[in-house]
Amino acid sequence: MNGVIIVDKPAGWTSHDVVNRMRRILQQRSIGHLGTLDPLATGVLPLVTGSLTRLAQFYIASEKTYEGVIRFGFATNTYDADGEPLGTNLGTAGPGSPVPSLDQLQKLSAEFLGVIQQVPPPFSAKKIKGVPAYKLARQQKEVVLQPVEVEVKEFLITAVHDDRAHFRARVSSGTYMRSIAHAMGQRLGCGAHLESLRRTAVAEFDITQSHTIEDIENQMNLGSPRTCHSDRSFAVPQGEGGGAEEPAVDDINDNDNNNVDREFKTAANGLSPLFIHPRQLLPQFPAVTADEPTAARIRSGRPINLPELSRARQVKVFASQTELLAIATRVAGTLFHPKIVFPGE
Repeated sequence: MNGVIIVDKPAGWTSHDVVNRMRRILQQRSIGHLGTLDPLATGVLPLVTGSLTRLAQFYIASEKTYEGVIRFGFATNTYDADGEPLGTNLGTAGPGSPVPSLDQLQKLSAEFLGVIQQVPPPFSAKKIKGVPAYKLARQQKEVVLQPVEVEVKEFLITAVHDDRAHFRARVSSGTYMRSIAHAMGQRLGCGAHLESLRRTAVAEFDITQSHTIEDIENQMNLGSPRTCHSDRSFAVPQGEGGGAEEPAVDDINDNDNNNVDREFKTAANGLSPLFIHPRQLLPQFPAVTADEPTAARIRSGRPINLPELSRARQVKVFASQTELLAIATRVAGTLFHPKIVFPGE
């Protein structure tokens, strides 16, 4: 199964938990995601499956959009609600000090707009001499991370209720909203941390295209009375959790293997409406549909001539309305070479 499906990641799950669950649902090892979300965060997590995992290279620098809540009054060691409080009454703000107003916070948020230098949180995947920072932080070792350049394209405080500020932000890849929340608390002198975060968009994908894990499992089960794992065992109902392995029950006899395969294929086909239409992928690249002789050249890795797209740097080549065949790069004039060729299913 080659495609892109958008999962609405639940709180408490790592991005890898979601990938593991989808591998079991689809009975497919080749699945990846297009941008990690912290366990605390929810929302848009695009997954690429099958041969389309090779599209990930085009999404490394993708813009992200978030909505969330910043809580003022104390900071945490992780810069979010999962961490240990670092103390209250930080800086100049004392007990009973007024909560920053909407006007104050809107003016402060404007100071973070544009290209800025940002220090990643100590509990992050940033590496120090090859070791993830969070591993050192958990061992209570000193974590010194260098500032990195990021861009905050939009950062708007939309409402303030008691000690919490609601915001909307649009940022470049690599931006930590946790660090922005922490920095705001430092500037105000009262401490702050990111209480909740929901990603509403990644590149061309948004929350309206997302599906919960439960929805995907239910849709998968519509086409089959029973869903089995690749080890020929049936899945049992899942409760809430972080993607832990579920027990296997009611093993199938070898004589039933053909029936199981047919059932799985029927169920998998039922998921097609949940996948992003291939023509909607990478909208910045123009698309062309190849005839059979041209498609044959591409499949063998040979260059093709596309005079109508002479000004494009890269193009999407389709073999049909829905089969993405290749991403081709212009090498000279109207001559394009297939940079990536996607094998058919």
